[in-house]
Amino acid sequence: MLSTIKLPELATNWQHYFHFLNWQQLLATATEKIGIILLLTLLLLICRRVGKAFINHFFKRYREKYQNTVTEKRIQTFHTLTMNILTYCLWFFWIYSILSAIGVPVGTLIASAGIFSLAIGLGAQGFVTDIVSGFFILLEKQIEVGEYVQINGIRGTVSSVGLRTTQIVADDGTLNFVPNRTITTIANMSRNNMTAMIQVGILPETPIDRVIQIISDVNEKEVPHYSDIIGQPKIIGTVSLPDGKLVVQVNITTKNGAQYQVSHDFLAKYLSKLNEQGISLPSSPLIIPKNEPPKS
Repeated sequence: MLSTIKLPELATNWQHYFHFLNWQQLLATATEKIGIILLLTLLLLICRRVGKAFINHFFKRYREKYQNTVTEKRIQTFHTLTMNILTYCLWFFWIYSILSAIGVPVGTLIASAGIFSLAIGLGAQGFVTDIVSGFFILLEKQIEVGEYVQINGIRGTVSSVGLRTTQIVADDGTLNFVPNRTITTIANMSRNNMTAMIQVGILPETPIDRVIQIISDVNEKEVPHYSDIIGQPKIIGTVSLPDGKLVVQVNITTKNGAQYQVSHDFLAKYLSKLNEQGISLPSSPLIIPKNEPPKS
């Protein structure tokens, strides 16, 4: 049977261990470690400030040189990417330095703990996939900062392209963080010429030939005033929508980003002229596309 330890004996043992500890040395060691941690943290903040200032100065020169060109977006993309890389590197070295300063053998621990390393590897699998996906997105120039895109059902303007995540500001102002590994399809609406598709609702008894002639007259008069319009508008004619409504559709090819303004302007001009000519129209004409980027 195990012998029962009496309370006075237990208290005596605790007092023995308490007096055995060198509290002065422990306090000195703790103070030294805390001082090292504070010094490393201060060094991290200084490096972060100096690094950001250097990167901003470096990219500012090139952005001013290539202002209002396609290259400016590319420079802005690499600007945000370089900032992200700087942040990741500083955090890695800070954590590694802190662990080493307090006496944790980081390299030996990771190398010797096979199960621990496997767990880290499995946990970091998604992180590595994000980085690989982000690398190819940048390498293939799929998107740039400032472009209007649709990714995973999210439509908006790209605000940042990083190795791990891509940030998109939606039309309502929501900032979305999309992990790069989840990106399967990118619809980039800022690269090619776009088509402003204008649909003017009509009634079954509306004189279609007269409507088309009025639209042609408006196009002939107004198109020369819009430098963003490419070529001549194409009047598709009468189109039946899935909900049974009838419209006269006009397609106007424009430079990228100008399609929304052209759609609004020409729909207003068509309706104004048709009303002026006494043409009866439904009360709810339609514009395509319905989604448009926020006005800057």
